[in-house]
Amino acid sequence: MEDSEKKAPSVIDRYFTRWYRTDLKGKSCEDHCILQHSNRICVITLAESHPILQNGRKIKNINYQISDGCSRLKNKVSGKSKRGGQFLTEFAPLCRITCTDEQEYTIFSCIRGRLLEVNEAILNKPDLLLEKPSTEGYIAVILPKFEEKSKSVTEGLLTREQYEEVLTKRNQQEEPC
Repeated sequence: MEDSEKKAPSVIDRYFTRWYRTDLKGKSCEDHCILQHSNRICVITLAESHPILQNGRKIKNINYQISDGCSRLKNKVSGKSKRGGQFLTEFAPLCRITCTDEQEYTIFSCIRGRLLEVNEAILNKPDLLLEKPSTEGYIAVILPKFEEKSKSVTEGLLTREQYEEVLTKRNQQEEPC
């Protein structure tokens, strides 16, 4: 292949580092992807292996209402320091996604930080989540606590290579996802 034919890296590949959290809360294959920008902001997406993205599933409903008193849609931030954003622990639920087969999945934040925004576009067009999970179909944007070192933000997360090793091991099992 000639140099002129080489494909330029995507914006995601150029400016973001992919991190993964697998089998969230002990649920097999419910993997999440965290795209960490060089400015530390993290975008939470579904990993390619998540059951929602498998077997031609369709989404029936996306709900950012976590409990009676907590809706991620009511999150409002302001100013340079993003005051007012809901603080999230690494296992804080961001939303619940129900598929047309009535299977429900909870999507978690995966990192500690302040919720900057949720993707309201997927409420009106849930297919974005299926068609473009790493870009327009993202779940939320989180700003890790400034005091936390960049390394501690990604502690417990897998690199792309480690994630691919997990997928290889799963595929070698008798009952992959």
